[in-house]
Amino acid sequence: MLIRQVPFDHPDAVKLNDQVQAEYHVRYGDGGDATPLDPADFDPPNGIYLIAYDEADRPVATGGWRSQDKNDEGNEDGDAELKRMYVVEEMRGRGLARRMLAALEEDARAAGRIRMVLETGTKQPEAIALYTSCGYEPCAKFGYYRFHAESLCYAKAL
Repeated sequence: MLIRQVPFDHPDAVKLNDQVQAEYHVRYGDGGDATPLDPADFDPPNGIYLIAYDEADRPVATGGWRSQDKNDEGNEDGDAELKRMYVVEEMRGRGLARRMLAALEEDARAAGRIRMVLETGTKQPEAIALYTSCGYEPCAKFGYYRFHAESLCYAKAL
């Protein structure tokens, strides 16, 4: 697997984002994740967007982080918010998400961020298992879905 930095609006990122949105629709029955995102949110040094490619140069996993500081949505100064973690179905169970997460944490730490935060949902047990096994702990809810019952938020010191 080769991990490359790409813009959030790169065609491969758009393709994988469409797939993750379709999965959210299946799991939650709505239109996907409505969190407002701007491609510039992922421009270094304030964030990054990564895609993992397989040996045939197909995009198979994605993830990014964006800087967040204290705001009225519950973030704290120094937060790096994890977004759009996704592995295509046929590549799951091979450790790609764990490798992507480690690369994102390393980059956020190098950029001076002090805490990685993420929001997931109750219908994503695989994501919850990944994050808790990587040292993430429940934290106060933040972000767009902070008032939704199915929202779960986690944090890890970087």
